[in-house]
Amino acid sequence: MLSNAEIDSFRRELLTWFSIHKRDLPWRRTKDPYAIWISEVMLQQTRVAAATPYYERFLQRFPNFIALAQASEGDLLAHWAGLGYYYRARNLQKAAQKMAEAGVFPTAHPTILALPGIGEYTAAAVASIAFDQPHAVVDGNVYRVLSRVLADSTNIAGSNARKHFAPLAQVLLDPVSPGDYNQALMELGATVCLPRNPQCLVCPVANLCRARQTGRQNEFPVKTKGKKTAEEIRVLFWAERNESLLLWQRPAHSRLMPGFWELPEREQLPTAEPSSVLAEFSHGITFHNYRFQVAKVSVPVDLGLCKWLNERELASLPLSTIARKARIQVARRKAAAGTGQSFAASS
Repeated sequence: MLSNAEIDSFRRELLTWFSIHKRDLPWRRTKDPYAIWISEVMLQQTRVAAATPYYERFLQRFPNFIALAQASEGDLLAHWAGLGYYYRARNLQKAAQKMAEAGVFPTAHPTILALPGIGEYTAAAVASIAFDQPHAVVDGNVYRVLSRVLADSTNIAGSNARKHFAPLAQVLLDPVSPGDYNQALMELGATVCLPRNPQCLVCPVANLCRARQTGRQNEFPVKTKGKKTAEEIRVLFWAERNESLLLWQRPAHSRLMPGFWELPEREQLPTAEPSSVLAEFSHGITFHNYRFQVAKVSVPVDLGLCKWLNERELASLPLSTIARKARIQVARRKAAAGTGQSFAASS
């Protein structure tokens, strides 16, 4: 661990660097706990550049927890579509409904932590950034910075990683400016202390970094390899008529993405026969790599659970990421063939 003098220097250098080099992000221009909370949830599993336009559109449609609590599921999912991990959106609404019942956004860390879908990281981020409470955040960026600064060989992918690093992060936390400090530490990991080829020459705390001092910065953090990736080929059925597309909706009790509309597959249209492949694309979900083929089929007699949806309807409906990708690929193929861009994914 760093000495007390080194900890003071670490905090000071990090905060000074952040005040000069921090990225201008929309959620950094507010102290509104609701807006900060929305940003933190969106940034889970999502890159900053990808999340930013969704964040701005989401807040425009749901500017406060009352609006979010009262939203229909279809409206909520339509504004989340494309971000993936849709349980996040549903948990946001559940938490917003709890706030609506109380009439206020909670200010105490334990109360924030008790809300549906909020874990240790999100509670610490909101409490520190919005309310200046001294709770250290611990995420992948923090693991990486602390691993290198302390030359700590603890496996960050292990089950005890949080238990090990959380107390260390709390000791290093600046109690005077906890929100800025937490953001600075994550910013350092996101822009300088990179997973590969860390930018040590411009790092504000390089002189305090144990790994850098011994030339071992590329050996940290220690992270064991995960599960092997499984690959699978799947065929989506494409049937259209009069500017309408045949889709089916996942039932409300579905384990995955309930309420979302999908292109049918063999399970939904067992008698349909593909005539040609219109497009192909890849899609990764956790440890699975899928290769999707979009196959044109004639309209079957029995539609089963499928329904015809007009192209104009699709913009306001929760459409799965896979279905959205399929529309994009088919539209591109049609455009290249000079047959029009029906069903371009504008939603």
